[in-house]
Amino acid sequence: MTELKLAKNQEDALDNSPSLLGDDQFHGAAPGTRPTLTTGGQPAFFSCWEIHAYYGESYVVQGVSFDVREGEIVALLGRNGAGKTSTLRTIARVDDPALKSGELWLDHKPLHEMKAFKAAQSGIGLVPEDRRIIQGLTVEENLKLAQIAPPVGWSIERIYDLFPRLAERRTQEGTTLSGGEQQMLAIGRTLARDVKLLLLDEPYEGLAPVIVQEIERTLDQIKSLGMTTIIVEQNAIAALHLADRAIILDMGQVVFDGKSQEVLDNAELRQQYLAI
Repeated sequence: MTELKLAKNQEDALDNSPSLLGDDQFHGAAPGTRPTLTTGGQPAFFSCWEIHAYYGESYVVQGVSFDVREGEIVALLGRNGAGKTSTLRTIARVDDPALKSGELWLDHKPLHEMKAFKAAQSGIGLVPEDRRIIQGLTVEENLKLAQIAPPVGWSIERIYDLFPRLAERRTQEGTTLSGGEQQMLAIGRTLARDVKLLLLDEPYEGLAPVIVQEIERTLDQIKSLGMTTIIVEQNAIAALHLADRAIILDMGQVVFDGKSQEVLDNAELRQQYLAI
C-alpha cells in the first residue's frame, strides 16, 4: 500500500520562490484512509490522484494530482483550454468529461466510485459557469427545490442573510434576475445543500465590475466561515487575492502548486502560464 505524497519535495517546501512540479508528483492513495501530507501540517481533506478524463476521444485531464486541506481555498488557474473546468467537472463526477482512471477522495470517501448525485450527497457542491437557474421557478422555489432531499445545508433565511438582494426578490422568477443576482442564487442554492467542498466555476464571468466586487465580498464571507473551496476563474488576480493556494494547469497537467502570493509576486510565472 502506498501513500499520497506532495508534488514538491522538502527542498522545494523550504524555498520561497515558485517551483514547477517534476515528474514524480504523487504515488498511490491508501484505499479507505485519508491521505496525509509528507511535509507536515493538516491532513488532506480532499485529494485527487492521477486523474485522467476524456471528452470522447479528447484527452483533457492528463494525470492531475493535488490536495486541499480543510478550510483552504484553492484557485485552479490556467489559460483557456488548460483543463480547469474539465478538472472541476471531473471532481463533481458529472458524466462529461468521463473519468477513465485515478482516484478522488473527500473526507475518507472515494468519490471516483460515485455518480454525480452520490458525490453531491457526499458533500460536493458545484456552482457551474452557466448557473442553471430553473426556468419557471421563483428565487425561493429554486432554493427550496435544492433541499427537497437530504442532506440539507443552510436554511433559506441564512442564505437570505448572506444575500439580502435574494430576499428582496424571493417571489421573482429566477431566470429574470440580473447576471449578478443569478450568480448569488446559484451559490445560495448550492449552500442549501450540506456542502463539504464548494466548487466555483467562473463566478465572475460576464459580470460588471461593481457586481464582481459584491460577489467578492460574498466569497470573503464564505472564506471567513472556513468552507473548503476550489475556484476556477479567468480573473486570476481576483482569485489569487481570495485564495490561500494556487494550482496552475497547462495542457491538462499541473505545472505549479504553491501559495497564491508566490504567483502574485512572480511576473514571469504569470506571463508564462496565465498571460497576465
